[in-house]
Amino acid sequence: MRKAMVLFASLFVATAWAAGSEGHGEGHEPSVPEYILHHVSDTNDFELEVPLSKPIHLGAIPPLRIGSCEPVMTDHGLVAPSGWSGLFAGCLDLSITKHTVMMWLAALLLLGSMLVWSNRDKTKLVPRGAGANLIEMLVLFVRDEMAIKNIGKEDGPRYVPYLLTAFFFILFMNLLGLVPWMATATGNLAVTAGLAICTFLVTQAAGIRAAGLGGYLKHLTGGVHWLLWPIMIPVEILGLFTKPFALTMRLFANMLAGHIVLFFLIGLIFILGHPAVAVVSVPFAFAIYLLELFVAFVQAYVFTLLSALFIGMAVATGHHHDEHGHADDHGHGHSELGPSHDHGKAHA
Repeated sequence: MRKAMVLFASLFVATAWAAGSEGHGEGHEPSVPEYILHHVSDTNDFELEVPLSKPIHLGAIPPLRIGSCEPVMTDHGLVAPSGWSGLFAGCLDLSITKHTVMMWLAALLLLGSMLVWSNRDKTKLVPRGAGANLIEMLVLFVRDEMAIKNIGKEDGPRYVPYLLTAFFFILFMNLLGLVPWMATATGNLAVTAGLAICTFLVTQAAGIRAAGLGGYLKHLTGGVHWLLWPIMIPVEILGLFTKPFALTMRLFANMLAGHIVLFFLIGLIFILGHPAVAVVSVPFAFAIYLLELFVAFVQAYVFTLLSALFIGMAVATGHHHDEHGHADDHGHGHSELGPSHDHGKAHA
């Protein structure tokens, strides 16, 4: 079902993008696809979207750009360069947007909840209160079921702080998207890519720490003959980047698809133009909303679990390198003892 929702959302975004690329005159009423696309996209204009009326603008934060960011003439008039095209043109866009504010808010809620519900009284081993017990349950779950099981008892606790931070940060961002007038920061490709890059850096650091720089570079050869290195090394390097790519797209597509489907079910009332449609669309939308509440936890779990799995694979590379080293030493020891043993027999 999730794959069907992602496919539907992709087709819907493509249709909305095509509709949005057409001319917009004065007094242009946005269509349902344009309205949904505007809601899920990231802007520096903050507004309260009120149904059946124009949005209430709360103001916009001035853009913050560094470098050669002179406006260029396009079909839509003078437009300042932004995004990848602006970056390639030498313009670094550091503007504070709606999704940036959502990340800040999620971070504040995360810090506040941990300060309030964490068990800071070391004399009381058992936390009291529903919030404290819920936090302890989630922390123990991440530590025991993700970190230790996938990384190991010895190295797993070392990466628990990162896994906990990723889990709760993604969870709070996902849940904020289900609150009216908020936005889902994890529905932004740049946000999920940033989270995936963090996991990528931690994974590579874990591999270098476990195997050493030499062992880390050696594993890129795949253990094959040096004549096959020109084939194996590019394959191994490509494999390093497919993991963060999978993390990026999985979280982004699942969070974006659910919100588009939810808005489209409500939009059917206005597309068909009859209030009787609400009898069907509203219950379905409510069911999708409950599903999105479940998906918010599932996607935080999946991202953290895959991160722990990738870190565990990197750590296992170091252990595998150590085992080969010990095996070689053990083999050399037998080869040295063997001849002397036979030599003794010969003298006997």
